[in-house]
Amino acid sequence: MCEFVSRRARSATTTIALSAVVLAFVALPAPAQEARTNRIQIEYVPPKSPEYQSLLDSLKANHGLEKMQEIFSPFRLPGDLTLRTTECGMANAWYQRPTVTICYEYLNDIRKSLPAETTSQGITPTDAVLGQFFYVVAHEMGHAMFDMLNVPLWGRAEDAADQFATLMMLQFGKDSARRLIGGAAFSYKNYVNNPKVVVPLEAFSEVHGAPMQRFYNLLCMAYGADRETFADLVTNGYLPQARARNCRVEFGEANFAFQQTIRPSVDRDLAKKVMEGAWLPDVLEHPDLPPPVPEQPK
Repeated sequence: MCEFVSRRARSATTTIALSAVVLAFVALPAPAQEARTNRIQIEYVPPKSPEYQSLLDSLKANHGLEKMQEIFSPFRLPGDLTLRTTECGMANAWYQRPTVTICYEYLNDIRKSLPAETTSQGITPTDAVLGQFFYVVAHEMGHAMFDMLNVPLWGRAEDAADQFATLMMLQFGKDSARRLIGGAAFSYKNYVNNPKVVVPLEAFSEVHGAPMQRFYNLLCMAYGADRETFADLVTNGYLPQARARNCRVEFGEANFAFQQTIRPSVDRDLAKKVMEGAWLPDVLEHPDLPPPVPEQPK
C-alpha cells in the first residue's frame, strides 16, 4: 500500500513538473519581429456610396496614400502598418492596431470646406486640402507610432498626436512647411471667424482639446520652430503675443521628446531622401490665362 502511494505521489510530482514545463513554454513571448523600414501598407477601399467615388478617383490620381506611405517609410517598425481609406458611415479617422483608417466622409468634409480661391491669408485651395489631409493622416500615424514604438506619454494622447503631426510638417523645407501649416490651420477657419464661443460644459469632457486650443497649439509650435518664417502669425494677430513669448520653449520640449523617443527609430538617410523629394505640387500665384476661344465662322 505504501509502495502504491509512493508510486502515485511520484507520478503526481512528474505530472506537475511536466505541466510546469508546458506552461512555461506556452507563456514564452513570441519572437519579436525585426524592426525595419518600409512597413507602411496602403489600401483604397472602394466606397459603397456613389457620391464618394470621385473622391477616391481624385485620391488615386494624386497618389495620396502613396505619398503618405513614402513619407513614413523611414520609420523602423516591428510590424506592418496599414493606411486605409474607406467609407465609415461617419466623418472620422482613427488608429486601431495595425491600421490607420481615414474615412471618405471626413475627406469629403475637407473637400466641401475648401476656398474657391486664394484666401486673404495666402492659403490656396491646394494648400488647404494638402495641409488638412496631411494633418489628419499624421495625427493618426502619431497614435500608431506611440503604440508600435512603445513611446511613453505624459499628458493626453490627442495632444501628443497633434504635436507629432505638427513636427512632421515642420520637417520639410520652409516653403513646404509654411504651406502645410497654413493649410492645416485652415480647418479651424469657422472658429477663428467667431471670436466668442459658447459651448455646453460637457464639451470640455472631450478627449481632444477644444478646436481653438488646437489651433493656437499648431501656430505656436510653428512659430517656435522658425520665428522668421512664421513671424506674420504674430504681427497679423493670429497668435497672441502673450502665447508667442513661450513658443520657442514649447517647440523645444516637443522636439526634445521626439528626438529622444522616436528619432532613434527613424532611418536618417532614407528620411533625408524622402524630405528632400519634391512632392508638393507647384502653385502659381498668377496662372496663365486660358487660351482664347476660336472665332466661329460667320
